[in-house]
Amino acid sequence: MDNIRVLELYSGIGGMHYALKESGVAAEVVAAVDVNTTANEIYKHNFPSTPLRSKTIEGMTLDDFDKFAFDMILMSPPCQPFTRIGLQGDISDPRTKSFLYILDLLPRLSKLPRFILLENVKGFETSSARDSLVSTLKDCGYTYQELMVSPTSLGIPNSRLRYFLIAKAPPGSFSFHTSSEILEGFPSPAVQVVPEPSLVKSASCRTACQEEDKEKQEEGDGQILYKLETAKQADRKSSQNNDTSVRQIQDFLELGAEEGMEDEEEGDKYLLPAKTLLRYALLMDIVRPTCRRSVCFTKGYGHYVEGTGSVLQSCLETEVEEAFRGLEQLSDEEKLNQLSRLRLRYFTPREIANLMGFPKTFTFPENITTKQQYRVLGNSLNVHVVSRLIQLMVS
Repeated sequence: MDNIRVLELYSGIGGMHYALKESGVAAEVVAAVDVNTTANEIYKHNFPSTPLRSKTIEGMTLDDFDKFAFDMILMSPPCQPFTRIGLQGDISDPRTKSFLYILDLLPRLSKLPRFILLENVKGFETSSARDSLVSTLKDCGYTYQELMVSPTSLGIPNSRLRYFLIAKAPPGSFSFHTSSEILEGFPSPAVQVVPEPSLVKSASCRTACQEEDKEKQEEGDGQILYKLETAKQADRKSSQNNDTSVRQIQDFLELGAEEGMEDEEEGDKYLLPAKTLLRYALLMDIVRPTCRRSVCFTKGYGHYVEGTGSVLQSCLETEVEEAFRGLEQLSDEEKLNQLSRLRLRYFTPREIANLMGFPKTFTFPENITTKQQYRVLGNSLNVHVVSRLIQLMVS
């Protein structure tokens, strides 16, 4: 097979590009397109030889697309119109305009791309945008498969459940049996792609979709133990931490991976401020280096606390339950003294990048602030998951 020519749309910081490299597929990115200036600066820093178009997709004509002569589209359209915490404007949201423009152009291209991979948030699968995508693919004769996949299915201790669609143009089909249903996890039986042994997850484990549904059922269900956590929620987290098919968080840390020991001077930069501890301590998802779980990191991490990602307990001499015991009866000063014993800190941007599968060669330009790093990582994707899907799509 000749080198596959790839068009990377909504290229962000290059997660799709790294996934393509990791997949081992003979391919080259002939162009990347994005309007986010910060993301583009980071992309250019890491892929200086890749042509990068800093413009809107709607600003490109049919001829512009045809000139790229691409065989594959990799894309991750804006997710805000479909997130559960957003307004869920779907196709009425102006941010879907570029995606609908792509669907309008697809049948009119001089040559249909052989492969298409799309990533988006959970919620996209029930949208009108998804219906338009599937309808267009059917009209063009594509074979396609929809999936819901989380990095936990590859043994990575981070929940990031996402919708994916892979499509193949006629003639041709996938090396696995397709289904009209949205698959939970990777297809089985699948092509014999050999992953790292450390990234294999046992088939007996619950799927990410089931885990997420279970979390919803447990919200507000049962007696509160401590830090607004019920017995069911505590049991679920304990079960996740006992799943030895998932790696420990300490494998992904940069500030000392051994039993929570770390460079204190560097670690102090990421400690939670006193104001944050006092106001949001009961809402935090706290993990230890030996845990095998963490919640999804979003673009608000480091700025907002609730629902934006886990925080790390870097001092293990105190149990979380002990630090939170009787907290409501204490003064602010006493609360702060008690909570500070845990040395709770944010994950660093590099650690989040590690959990998301970005290689060590991925770096940020010196002028990109920590807040900007968190934002662009929260908008990105898991490289290992997309790499596996590219292998399945092309094989």
